[in-house]
Amino acid sequence: MSVQETLNEIRDRIIEEIPNGITISDVEFEGPEVVIYTEDPRKFAKDGDIVRELAKKLRKRVTVRPNVKVLSDPEKAERKIKDIVPDDAGISNIYFDSEFGEATVEAEKPGLVIGKYGSTLREITENIGWTLKVIRKPPIETPIVQSVRQYIRAQSEERKEILKRVGRKIHREPTSEEEWVRTTHLGGSREVGRSSILLSTPESRVLVDCGIKPGSDQNQTPYLHIPEAYPISDIDAVVVTHAHLDHSGLIPLLYKYGYDGPVYCTAPTRDLMALLQLDYIDIAARESDRIPYNS
Repeated sequence: MSVQETLNEIRDRIIEEIPNGITISDVEFEGPEVVIYTEDPRKFAKDGDIVRELAKKLRKRVTVRPNVKVLSDPEKAERKIKDIVPDDAGISNIYFDSEFGEATVEAEKPGLVIGKYGSTLREITENIGWTLKVIRKPPIETPIVQSVRQYIRAQSEERKEILKRVGRKIHREPTSEEEWVRTTHLGGSREVGRSSILLSTPESRVLVDCGIKPGSDQNQTPYLHIPEAYPISDIDAVVVTHAHLDHSGLIPLLYKYGYDGPVYCTAPTRDLMALLQLDYIDIAARESDRIPYNS
């Protein structure tokens, strides 16, 4: 069964399962999630069990997003959010992303924005139509965190296309009946630095970390040229365990040489990676070292 046939089957199943009176505009694979676009986000918000039951029956992560036609005016929506959320939450910024139908609320106390069992989130969506994403305001203002978050917002259209592409890879039918896993240590074994492990199966290849070996004049990079890892463009995903340069320092180099897939990491790791990699470039330039990539 092709990916499109699988998607059509899921769409038909969703239409069968949801209550009458709810309109489904579209269903898409976006990353690991099945995303339902609807003209009735308020009805989904009113009954939280709908999404829960769909996820249980489909055995997939399900997200609901509003159709762009039903989104309320951002200025009115912002006022409504501030009316509903307690002042103690300490809302510092609200950003609206029409591409995802999502309002991102940055607050000192995210729990007060979410409410007990998500009650405040549902109330807001019922009133404004936008779905809410809540992030914590950094306790110490830092330009790197704001820059990373602003860049993510600016690239929402491209991110959506990437999520769709990755989603279709994730949800495709298996191409092999064989089940084996092989790990290839490209660096970080019997040494400290340049940690990198290639995880291979009949279906995919995933790179876990890609770091540098700081302070070494030779053998600074993992063995990315070996047959198991080549070509880099065929790697399906990269997982970063943490932000230290011996684990994440050469992630940008992968894109320089043809990689075009996702990088999986936590939000704090993402921000720290950006900070450390920019610092690494700066120090390498000052010391006249060879710089493996540009900012």
